[in-house]
Amino acid sequence: MKSTILPYKPQFNKYGIGLTGHPSVFPLNARIFHSACLISIAALIYNIPFNYFIGLPEVSLACVIVLTICLGLYYASRAFKKVSESILISNFLGLGLFIFTYFVNGGLSGPADQFFLLFLLLSIAITPTSQYKIWIPANLIIVIFLHILEYYYPGLFPDPYNSRQEHFIDQTSSYVIVALLIFFCTAYIRNSYEREKASTVIKARSIEKKNLRIVKQNTELENLNDEKSKLMSIIAHDLRSPLSSIQNYLELLSAYELNNEEKADIEKDLLHATKDTLAMLTKLLAWSKSQLHGVVAYPQSLNISTFLEETLDFEKTVAERKGIKLDYFFDPSLMVYADKDMMQLIVRNFIGNAIKFTNTGGTITVRAETDPGSCIIVIKDSGIGIPEERQSDLFSLKAQSTFGTKGEKGVGLGLLLCLEYIKAQNGKIWFESIPARGSSFYISIPRNSAISTKPFDLN
Repeated sequence: MKSTILPYKPQFNKYGIGLTGHPSVFPLNARIFHSACLISIAALIYNIPFNYFIGLPEVSLACVIVLTICLGLYYASRAFKKVSESILISNFLGLGLFIFTYFVNGGLSGPADQFFLLFLLLSIAITPTSQYKIWIPANLIIVIFLHILEYYYPGLFPDPYNSRQEHFIDQTSSYVIVALLIFFCTAYIRNSYEREKASTVIKARSIEKKNLRIVKQNTELENLNDEKSKLMSIIAHDLRSPLSSIQNYLELLSAYELNNEEKADIEKDLLHATKDTLAMLTKLLAWSKSQLHGVVAYPQSLNISTFLEETLDFEKTVAERKGIKLDYFFDPSLMVYADKDMMQLIVRNFIGNAIKFTNTGGTITVRAETDPGSCIIVIKDSGIGIPEERQSDLFSLKAQSTFGTKGEKGVGLGLLLCLEYIKAQNGKIWFESIPARGSSFYISIPRNSAISTKPFDLN
């Protein structure tokens, strides 16, 4: 929205930057110098005819010379970027000009002291701080010297005014010019300071945001390192144990003469240990692949009863071997939009965990419920439940692998893998568990491609 008070302010600022120089090219003191040159040029253009008509042709001539020099210094600094050289020359010439003005313009009775003060302000604004010790004392010493000289030799400073009116006009106009120059220079310095302050604040905020991103990235890297350490710990601990058991079984078979019954028992235990080890390796490889390449789902419309029957029939046989009843039923017409392989792995993992932590004689039920836009698969067991202190870490690498009711061992990655797979399909997982009374796991999956559930949230 444009300002109704200063509708042309943006354009004015654009021209101002064009004349004084862009902040990215010229430092602040250079831009102030350019502004002072431009203001001085305007003031000199006014003073040339003014001094001539009030009877000061010498001052008018000096103004013409100084105007030419100002134009040259401005051009050299702005166009050729000879800033330091131009400022140095302007300091010398400025002091020379005002010494001359002091002599020809009435000394203490004229406006020369005002111009010396103005020039002192400009010197402080445009001169590098390292040169303050030169130009500030020089200005003070020259003014004091001229005052002393006039005090002892007043004849060197004749009164140039023919009337009180000329004196009044010269003093008043000089004061107005000096006041305006001081105002413009001070306003420019202040505005430049405010702009650079605002720019510094913006840069500080940008740096703060970058620091926050760096801290976040460092945290993520630390988490990744923790996950890698956890994975190495899992591989070292959970795989070494079953492999050692397999090795022991094979040593027994080769070192001792065993009867057929003993061999059959060892072969059964060996087969069981090999299956557990293979399951661990499968989960480790699947999880490692998901971490390296990311999880990509290929959902399609599936009949939930059809694509889960094979998985549940197999798990039912496993449950019966442990004396557990696996009961499941689905509406034959219920459809979901899911990745078949991922969903089979997810359901198989939850059913396997339910069998693992349910005692002989227990029951496991699997049902599918409809929810607006989604299907919720509920897997409920009458097992030993999950201790409260472990529930918050269940779907993370912090989860500890535990033994089942018959010593079954897991790798601790199954639930984490299920979480990543369900998130890839825009689904959710949550659970309820009461220690010693069983657990219920809920898997929510969209019923069609147009529905996208909220991101996973355990809270």
